[in-house]
Amino acid sequence: MKKKKKTKVLIAQPNPSNLNSPYFDLAKKHDLNIHFSPFLSIEGETVKNIRLQKLHIPSYTSIILTSRNAVNHYFRICDEMRINVPNSMKYFCISEAVSYYLQKYIAYRKRKIYSANNSFDELVELCTKHEQENFLFVSSNFVKEEFITKLDKSEIKYRRCAFFKTVSKDLSKLKLSSFDFLISYSPRDIDAILENFPNYKQGDTKIATFGKSTNKAAVKAGFSIAINAPTENYPSMIMAMDAYLNNLK
Repeated sequence: MKKKKKTKVLIAQPNPSNLNSPYFDLAKKHDLNIHFSPFLSIEGETVKNIRLQKLHIPSYTSIILTSRNAVNHYFRICDEMRINVPNSMKYFCISEAVSYYLQKYIAYRKRKIYSANNSFDELVELCTKHEQENFLFVSSNFVKEEFITKLDKSEIKYRRCAFFKTVSKDLSKLKLSSFDFLISYSPRDIDAILENFPNYKQGDTKIATFGKSTNKAAVKAGFSIAINAPTENYPSMIMAMDAYLNNLK
């Protein structure tokens, strides 16, 4: 009897360091062949490019941070420009995970670190309670439009500056057509597909997207979306994939 071919799934993320990743449980349950391969990489901006933006870093009294990458590249640029970050600096972080990561660079003092609960709305609200501050929003070259809109509406004094950039990786070694599912978590993942494979045809590959902006980018690219998360019933991609695969049985 011919052995049934395993369903191949390509996930546009790095291989998880944690062996307890729910993707491994999903693979075991549905007999999947899962392949992790990030479509994007992070590159730090140069001091030259920061200077071209005419940014005077010491003039800012508070920093808005939405990722560990933002933390790393803010302190890297300060180090390369020989800027001493004052102890009076305040840090407004998207999550406790980001705020705790600051310990890599500074002595952790709760009086100057403010954390939201993974909510940008909550982060902006924290900032508005300190309207006397001059905020620097450390970001990548790509940032969600809604973030800028919300900061503008808040009327806090801020400036956004790209300290790092998200670039497409070379995906030429990947044969996308060999995968049954392609899971994307960022609109830039969709850009990376089009940049690497300008003539890409989806064919029978089922595309799953996480987040409204990712879904929007995929639809704009002309792709047919089989799975979209989060939803009320399926708040995670794992749950959405599990439900979809169960329906195929």
